[in-house]
Amino acid sequence: MANFVAGGLTSAGSTTLPVAALVGSAAVLPRIREIGVFNTTSTAVALKLCRLTTAGTPGASLGAVAMNPRNPEAAVAALRNTYSSTAPTTTDLGFRAVLGAAVGSGFVWTFDDFDLCVDAAANAGVGILVENGTGQALQVYFKWSE
Repeated sequence: MANFVAGGLTSAGSTTLPVAALVGSAAVLPRIREIGVFNTTSTAVALKLCRLTTAGTPGASLGAVAMNPRNPEAAVAALRNTYSSTAPTTTDLGFRAVLGAAVGSGFVWTFDDFDLCVDAAANAGVGILVENGTGQALQVYFKWSE
């Protein structure tokens, strides 16, 4: 088992277009350990986690790094930046966070092993959606095991 992390600056996203999502493949069952979200503006934003079951139009891949520098494996899952034009099919996972109206306001979700997994299926993922209102550019990171 290897542990990976990826993160970066997103665009605003919306209530239908994920701000970011960890997307797997049929070859692996990524187990999410942490998701961090941090506001980059002085406007509050309400966020929620969702499960993705179709591809939509994801943004660029945010490079994954092995937590152990001696790990020879490359990550199979990929953290994708803000989705555009075509929304993926999503299901609400029930997790919420409201980031305050201050740059740096943030929240970190933590999960035990196998608490939150990306399904081992094509186009499956776990993402961050704006719950309501206007999305904001965020700094995000996902930490996961494969």
